[in-house]
Amino acid sequence: MAAPKSSSRGHPGRVLAFIGVVIVALYAIMFSTGDKTPRLGIDLAGGTSVTLTAKADQGRNGAVNKRNMQTAVEIIRQRVNAFGVSEAEVQTEGDKNIVISIPKGKNEKETAEQVGQTAKLFFRPVLEAAPVAPQGGTKLPLTPPSTPPASAPPAAGTPSASAPPATESNKPQGRVIPNLKDASGAPTPPPTTPPATPPATPPTSTPPAGADANGITPELRAKFADLDCNRPENRGLGAEPIPEDKPTVACSRTQGENAEKYILGPVLIPGTDVSSSKAQLPQNGTVGGWEVELKFSDSGTNKFTKITGDLAQGKYPTNRFAIDLDGVVVSAPSVKSEIPGGSAVISGDFTRSSANDLSNVLKYGALPLSFTKSDVTTVSASLGGDQLRGGLIAGAIGIVLVILYSLFYYRGLGLVSIASLVVSAALTYAIMCLLGRSIGFALNLPAVCGAIAAIGITVDSFIVYFERIRDEIREGRTLRPAVEKAWPRARRTILVSDAVSFLAAAVLYIVSVGKVQGFAFTLGLTTLLDVVVVFLFTKPLMTMLARRRFFADGHKWSGLDPVALGANQRQSYRGRRPRGRAAGVKEA
Repeated sequence: MAAPKSSSRGHPGRVLAFIGVVIVALYAIMFSTGDKTPRLGIDLAGGTSVTLTAKADQGRNGAVNKRNMQTAVEIIRQRVNAFGVSEAEVQTEGDKNIVISIPKGKNEKETAEQVGQTAKLFFRPVLEAAPVAPQGGTKLPLTPPSTPPASAPPAAGTPSASAPPATESNKPQGRVIPNLKDASGAPTPPPTTPPATPPATPPTSTPPAGADANGITPELRAKFADLDCNRPENRGLGAEPIPEDKPTVACSRTQGENAEKYILGPVLIPGTDVSSSKAQLPQNGTVGGWEVELKFSDSGTNKFTKITGDLAQGKYPTNRFAIDLDGVVVSAPSVKSEIPGGSAVISGDFTRSSANDLSNVLKYGALPLSFTKSDVTTVSASLGGDQLRGGLIAGAIGIVLVILYSLFYYRGLGLVSIASLVVSAALTYAIMCLLGRSIGFALNLPAVCGAIAAIGITVDSFIVYFERIRDEIREGRTLRPAVEKAWPRARRTILVSDAVSFLAAAVLYIVSVGKVQGFAFTLGLTTLLDVVVVFLFTKPLMTMLARRRFFADGHKWSGLDPVALGANQRQSYRGRRPRGRAAGVKEA
């Protein structure tokens, strides 16, 4: 029984049409999404690249695993965004590395310096709070309009008449204040009668000279009035070092309607006293949105019980405490009663995403792992342009040399190798453009080198197939059977060769760090595309050309001349007597 014909043998035109449709579809997607050029890495576009290597933090149960690495990526991405840096990329690389690519521009150096810090989390009392005016809008007053301004500045040591602490009844409306409650769901006991001066600061602290009862000095109040929370640097990580034992001012991370700025007291509880935290839906059958449950360690439980009891005796805003992440307030819930047991729930207008975000901050105090900077690279845009230009010139020279060699050695067959290279280049370019959006792939200089090196791998596949065909012709076969007979043996050789190249690229990608992975990724990608091009373009194209007289008759410029190849003299070529030179017979 005859073997069934392969699709490329029986219908080569259909196979060529298929790969043509694929190329057209890829370029249609490119133009529809606007991804007309590959995304360039910072070594070509300019900027700073920071590679962070994780190490386990035993004190925080910070095992280096996929979950902790992904949490770290999300927190670092929020830090980068807080600096106002656009188009920055934060992604994992291998099992232990995070690569942060910061493009050239504003806050580049500051971001590169601070994104990998483990950071510090504190719980501070809120001494005063005020809404933030929208960007370009009218500055909101620090107190409700019903409070008349003072005719003269207050005397030293007394609260400011122009900005007295708001009360629960006159707090700014339209903004959601998160509420801290007992996690057990027990009824909230009525608060005790507040004293004349709410103890917002720890009882052991002594107000500075000239400060009011809450420890707010005129200088601190003036700094609070001048604080512009619409500026990204005032909402960024670690705007300035803040002593733990002194009051300070800070902005909320939230923007828009619920944005606030605060005067915060000294640290009440360090973030290291939080033992666990999780986002959840309301428990005990209650109805509401998402909430965040947090639990304190043994040392934190006693502090938390006492602090919540003290804060519950105050009125708004001194019944709130701020969750301070390196000078930025991520949440400031209010306290209505003392919460014993070291377990509490923060409820409010949370979505699932915002609840998980707050939970991660509480659980890890910023990052779940400690990181060391294993690589920091800064590249100017001009140097990157020179590198790209040099890489493209090197690639062009390589392609020209390959084309000249193919035409010189294979003549007509050289046109097949050139057409195959064009198809391979078209597929590679389109896929690289689309991968920039889909997986964040950025073309760096090592990746360009990988694409250039792949030219040799691609051409090698053509050479293997062409030489197998020529071997069959030397045995005396005509071109059409030679093309089909040579394909199985050439196919095995091509697959083995490409498998070795792909395996080497995969191993290099796994064990390498930084930009070397770009080389390995491009090499592996082009190796896979080599298989696609040889199977779906080169082979069916050769099947079609074998039916053309120029190649089938063995024209001397086809590269398949049986005389030039030293064909077997005992066999005929395409059913005709061999030429006189090949047969060694003198014609009459």
